[in-house]
Amino acid sequence: MDTISLWQLAALAAASTLVGFSKTAVSGANTISLAVFAAVLPARESTGVLLPILIVGDLLAVRVYRRHAHWPTLLRLFPAVAVGVVAGTLFMVWADDAAVRTSIGAILLFMTGVTLWRRRIAEKETGAEAGAGAGGEAGAGSGTGGEAVTRTGRTAARGYGVLGGFTTMVANAGGPVMSLYLLSAGFRKLGFLGTSAWFFLILNVSKVPFSVGLGLIDARSLLLDACLLLFVLPGAYLGRACVDRIDQKVFDRIVIGATVIGGLQLLLI
Repeated sequence: MDTISLWQLAALAAASTLVGFSKTAVSGANTISLAVFAAVLPARESTGVLLPILIVGDLLAVRVYRRHAHWPTLLRLFPAVAVGVVAGTLFMVWADDAAVRTSIGAILLFMTGVTLWRRRIAEKETGAEAGAGAGGEAGAGSGTGGEAVTRTGRTAARGYGVLGGFTTMVANAGGPVMSLYLLSAGFRKLGFLGTSAWFFLILNVSKVPFSVGLGLIDARSLLLDACLLLFVLPGAYLGRACVDRIDQKVFDRIVIGATVIGGLQLLLI
């Protein structure tokens, strides 16, 4: 890791603040942070620096939203995620920076398209059901999204799980994949944030041995982390203050928009 200039350190500090905000408000915004880290640092090394910062953000998010997690969804995802993490580890053994950036950017954009397509189909089906009935079930799934998860199906959970594990291991980019899955499953804000908070705390902690083994986390990366961790706290506080004021439709659009921006940034860097 080469010497970092003052403006580069400032960019990393701003991205760390955004990590805190994304963990407690808009998960998809985290893609901007990983794109900044990948732009300032070598793509491979950036994943090792970012991981401890993400774990601190996860701890803050769990502290705030721990009671809103939907554990059946988590248990459904973890086996497939484990497969993705192993695949991502093998990929990182030989992948260079360009391969990492291009692969993740392409996956994020592809998954956004898939999610938008799934949501459009779901909206058509919901409209047909509402027309056939009296609309008495219109409020179902407005809580944690458990009913919608069942409709999404185990196949979708496995697909998103493998991609989430792969992308999070390769470039800490599992957040957008998880966000797209929870949106497609019909989660509301609190269920969305609580489920993703526990998911990524468990996942990111489990990634530490893999990252150390790959040489992505070392004394130099931890020294840089020590300078950046404090910036996560104000971001998390700001996110918690804003989340209740964000409309659900706006929330969904921000998550999808941030995912697209992050994917394009990774492809164009």
